Amino acid sequence: MPDGNVLLEARGIVKRFGDLAANDDIDLSVHAGEIHALLGENGAGKSTLVKILYGSLQPDAGAVSWQGRPAVVGNPAEARALGIGMVFQHFSLFEGLTVAENIALALPPDAAGRGLAADVRAVSESYGLPLDPAARVASLPVGVRQRIEIVRCLLQRPRLLIMDEPTSVLTPQEAERLFETLRRLAGEGCAVLYISHRLEEVRQLCHTATVLRHGRVVGRPDPKTASTADLARLMVGADIEEARGRRGDGAPAGPVRLAVRGLSQTADTPFGVSLEDISLEVRGGEIVGVAGVAGNGQDELFAALSGETAAAEQAVVEIDGRPCGRAGPAARRRLGAAFVPEERMGHAAVPGMRLSENAVLTRHGTDRDISVGGVLRLGQARRLAERIVARFDVRAPPGDPEAKALSGGNLQKFVVGRELDRKPGVLAVSQPTWGVDIGAATEIRRELAALARSGAAVLAISQDLDEILEISDRIAVISRGRLSSAVPAAETTREAIGLLMGGAAD
Repeated sequence: MPDGNVLLEARGIVKRFGDLAANDDIDLSVHAGEIHALLGENGAGKSTLVKILYGSLQPDAGAVSWQGRPAVVGNPAEARALGIGMVFQHFSLFEGLTVAENIALALPPDAAGRGLAADVRAVSESYGLPLDPAARVASLPVGVRQRIEIVRCLLQRPRLLIMDEPTSVLTPQEAERLFETLRRLAGEGCAVLYISHRLEEVRQLCHTATVLRHGRVVGRPDPKTASTADLARLMVGADIEEARGRRGDGAPAGPVRLAVRGLSQTADTPFGVSLEDISLEVRGGEIVGVAGVAGNGQDELFAALSGETAAAEQAVVEIDGRPCGRAGPAARRRLGAAFVPEERMGHAAVPGMRLSENAVLTRHGTDRDISVGGVLRLGQARRLAERIVARFDVRAPPGDPEAKALSGGNLQKFVVGRELDRKPGVLAVSQPTWGVDIGAATEIRRELAALARSGAAVLAISQDLDEILEISDRIAVISRGRLSSAVPAAETTREAIGLLMGGAAD
């Protein structure tokens, strides 16, 4: 660990939201030149703590000191004035503006003048994060957009840089370049507070770690000596087993159950991605993973598979040999397919509707136990919701709560469980564990593997390369609206997939 002095110290931090103690007597020390991991499941208190350090929230109790002196961080502007910068997981960029214009919005007027473009170019190149100040953000891939967020912080000359899931949208090659930048910053005396669920990269990059569970500190392991299993055990309080698919078991794949043949579609929005000549087959008994950096056509591909966007010809999509390219979602469900979109709140589920009502959203046209002649059987709907909650360990308030009362991870388990309960022959799922903690993610991946073993065809679209490698029998990569051929997972490498994600030829 670097020998730098304590830069930031938090003592006895408490933050409550009603009866929930999001932070309960948390102590944290970050040294100059240190890359410090902050780990924990969803709901462990990580986001609340860093929002307090960055001035977005105020603690109910406890104190923060900066370079040995008491500090009250009233808002993010005061945090930046102290020397604290933060790169959020979800970017705050205006797509219609240039790189320089987006950066200028976060800087004081005296730093956002005529020389800004030169400063952007110089700083970005100096740290190995090259940017074109005149480029319009809408034309840039996600990895470059993250560079904008980082360079925007670097131009503020931070002493502490907080990073929230920084590699979730990067290829392995881009992630390694980011690590080089962070190591250089640490070498110059800047501290980095690093939030990530990717435990192997934490072991590779970080000097120290603090683990939160249920709002309290439960450990301060050494990432260099602790195993990923050790870190995961601290995070969840139990052993975590990987939910591997059927790769390597020697069993032959079944018949083709989902087929896409020559799918081409023009984007229907200025910032959408056109699909170009996509062909893919998924056989019964296998999971095919589609890897890719966000914004390369994943949303458009899922919409074409689910029937939310109709293809030009019926034969472009087939489910169990039956053409359905122009059919809508309900017709495809009647063919035995099920779909889990990326956005759970508002797309997969209606926030203000109860779980029983959300349970029937994808069943009313296919299940006569739920709906007869257009009339819903509410008792059956409640029993269906209860069955999903029990089988998939959905932690929900008692009774029949609204969807918005569930945490993100539990709502994701409910949505996935709703589709798996139908025992579909074909399942297309987008970002199956996005924003879900390690325990819930393991449960969801295990259920996908079990569905494939039952003979279903599973297509999983995910930005999480670790997830793709863990569950997939075959892997394809989508880049700029084109899909590579699917290859056996055992015959490819993380590096090869990363090159395809970055746009290399198939």
